[in-house]
Amino acid sequence: MTVSPSSLESIQALIIGLALSGLLASAFEYATNRRASFRLLEAGGVSAIAALPVLAFGAPFIILRNTLRGRRLERRPIPFVMIATMIACGWSLLSGHVALDMAHLLTGL
Repeated sequence: MTVSPSSLESIQALIIGLALSGLLASAFEYATNRRASFRLLEAGGVSAIAALPVLAFGAPFIILRNTLRGRRLERRPIPFVMIATMIACGWSLLSGHVALDMAHLLTGL
């Protein structure tokens, strides 16, 4: 079985995106003693603008964390969990591509 180079690049972007997402959400929680959530945007003003990069790249982790918590505590149906996981993985794929593109740009490859 052979895997095409574009498939390998997509898998790499997905993994990088998920890892970056978890890293940013955990770093935010460590630095502020608050959980990263989409409610950071409700504050408005400068704090909401400052939260945008964290939410843009940390969203897959937040979505997956909330989905698993909702499944366990609220007994959300499996199709809901599957759809939320697909959304989080798609978002992670995109953010992983952005992160890889930035790394290639910075290293000059």
